[in-house]
Amino acid sequence: MVSDRENRRAVIALGGNSIIRAHEGGTIADQFRNTRMSLTGVVDLIREEWDVLITHGNGPQVGNRLISNEMAHTMVPDIPLGVLCGDTEGAMGYMIQQSLYNKLIYHSIHCPVVTIITQTVVDARDMSRNNPTKPIGLFFTQEEAEGMAREQGWTFMEDAGRGYRQVVPSPYPLEIIEIDVIRRLLDNRTVVVAVGGGGIPVVRLPDGTLDGIDGIIDKDLASSLAARELSASRLVMITGVDNVYVNFRKPNQKSLERVGLGELKRYRDDGEFPTGSMGPKIRAAVEFLEASPDGEVIITSPEKLYNALAGRGGTVIYNDGG
Repeated sequence: MVSDRENRRAVIALGGNSIIRAHEGGTIADQFRNTRMSLTGVVDLIREEWDVLITHGNGPQVGNRLISNEMAHTMVPDIPLGVLCGDTEGAMGYMIQQSLYNKLIYHSIHCPVVTIITQTVVDARDMSRNNPTKPIGLFFTQEEAEGMAREQGWTFMEDAGRGYRQVVPSPYPLEIIEIDVIRRLLDNRTVVVAVGGGGIPVVRLPDGTLDGIDGIIDKDLASSLAARELSASRLVMITGVDNVYVNFRKPNQKSLERVGLGELKRYRDDGEFPTGSMGPKIRAAVEFLEASPDGEVIITSPEKLYNALAGRGGTVIYNDGG
């Protein structure tokens, strides 16, 4: 183990789809159970005295909130998408914070856990606001998606062969407003849950103040930004598959187990990682490793996290100078 505290700092990004799973009902009981399972490997990192920032996605959760908006709009005022980001950041932060707190007690580890509602600055001119790319919410058939698009004006796209999902603007993250607070808490051995759903998207006005906008920031890109700003040595992205694959869902599908940055970029340039699926994770990995030559990225499922952290599973990406 390395002794330098700065080299023992990890950002763990939990996927929203690993907490609400496609084959489940998405009840709070389901989400708590999946959250507890996702945190098993995190406990081992904390026991080994790593500083840990936990981030999370919110695509399924905020998509469900939008459907609630639509169904109740004649009875209560609609809640803007940016505010729904804050709602889900608090609710999911609560589940993660309590689940981890209880696990630490069970393992006789005394370490505080806190959740920070986080704002992330984006560029007001970011064209992605007019070109929605971020999948959120439930999966629908093509017929269902086309009907909802006609009736409600939503935009849908096919998501990695699993069905059609609503897509919303996803501006690129530039700055995390609360990063200094997160850093101070990590320095004082506090586990932090933050940058949930990529953070609430805000723009900085000419006088320096902030204003919220509607959109969903990709949590992996925001987690990569946080990892770079915190000088983390490890970025872990938990998703719905055990490994990154090339030729995904084809007869010649191949899992990547340990791959250098240069090889990963070649696969990316060959079009292996779609924007609506693995693409943002690969971009997040590349941006982190290019800024962190000694860093490491792990991409895996909640079930494989424990083994992946021990070097026995998942996809490990390292900087080979490529």
